[in-house]
Amino acid sequence: MLRAESSPGGLLLQLEGAWQAPAAANAEAALRTVVLPSAGTVTLESLAEGPLDLVAASLLQGFEQRCRDAGLAIVWRGERPPALGIVDRYQPLIPLEAGIAGLHTLPAVDTPATLRHHRYALPAEALGRRTLDSWRGLQQAVVLLGRIVVAFGRGVVQPRRLHVTSVARHVYETGVQAIPIVALIAFLIAVIVAYIGAQQLRNFGGEIFVVDLITLSVLRELGVLLTAIVVAGRSGSAFAAELGAMRLNEEVDALEAMGLEPVEVLVLPRVLALVIALPLLTIVADFMGLAGGAVLSWSLVDIPFNQFLTRMDESIAPTTFWAGLLKAPVFALLIALVGTLRGLQVRGSSRELGRLTTVAVVQGIFLVILADALFAVLYLEIDF
Repeated sequence: MLRAESSPGGLLLQLEGAWQAPAAANAEAALRTVVLPSAGTVTLESLAEGPLDLVAASLLQGFEQRCRDAGLAIVWRGERPPALGIVDRYQPLIPLEAGIAGLHTLPAVDTPATLRHHRYALPAEALGRRTLDSWRGLQQAVVLLGRIVVAFGRGVVQPRRLHVTSVARHVYETGVQAIPIVALIAFLIAVIVAYIGAQQLRNFGGEIFVVDLITLSVLRELGVLLTAIVVAGRSGSAFAAELGAMRLNEEVDALEAMGLEPVEVLVLPRVLALVIALPLLTIVADFMGLAGGAVLSWSLVDIPFNQFLTRMDESIAPTTFWAGLLKAPVFALLIALVGTLRGLQVRGSSRELGRLTTVAVVQGIFLVILADALFAVLYLEIDF
């Protein structure tokens, strides 16, 4: 376990055997029995079987401090075990006298996210690291998008590689099954907009303009935006969770071992399905939003349905409906890209799966809103 030899300059200690948690009691006892010289240097050399774990490293750190308190210098023959560096950085000193019982204070460092949190303690370093992480994430997204385009190109040449059955299943899951929640939200939001608008316009005797407010807001913005947000929370998280679970179960590695391309088999069908489903859901949301506005206008400001339809036809331009619908495929591509990318990035643990699923939803909603803002600027510039 521990061999001690006197040397001209002090004491040589060689670590032998197993220095892991199961043998921690023996390691602790061996370190306690070491008689330190009155002066000189304590040289440590690791000849242990396998790498030192954090338990053994904590005991050795306490021994090093004991030597320093005695006025002795510490020198490692060869490389100092990396586990000691982790303990130095992440754990307050545990005295050797505290023994193994004191090791419960060791913080969890079992995930990359936990290590990054401590490693980036300095603000400048944290900013630089986060900038690099964001840049690498953008590069990975561009690479994945390129692979999707290549896979789609191969599918156009060889239609069987588009996996139409898988695409149809995902259209059903992301589109058909989402119709109730999308329709309900669009109806209720339109009712809220119509109610607030009617209350304000009534002060000016312009209740009829409630129809303009509902029509333009639903067709150009609210219909597609609310639908995309719902889909990002529903389908974007599902994509990340499904692919992440497949990563943890090594199913993606199994596909690669069989000579199949994971992007073609797993990613492309989901992207195509969402690009198909989101515009159709947008049409449903537009219809339900207009229906909700018509119901509220009839019940609150006494606008009959036929008058509502007439005013709606007068208030919209030929491009109003298409201005909202053209956004849907772009939003769908962003949501699917983020969801599948985060799912494929899952490594190591179910905790990472949950974290990246949350990241997929948050980033998907953010990108949808950012893209909507860019569309608004673009439509203003081209007068669309």
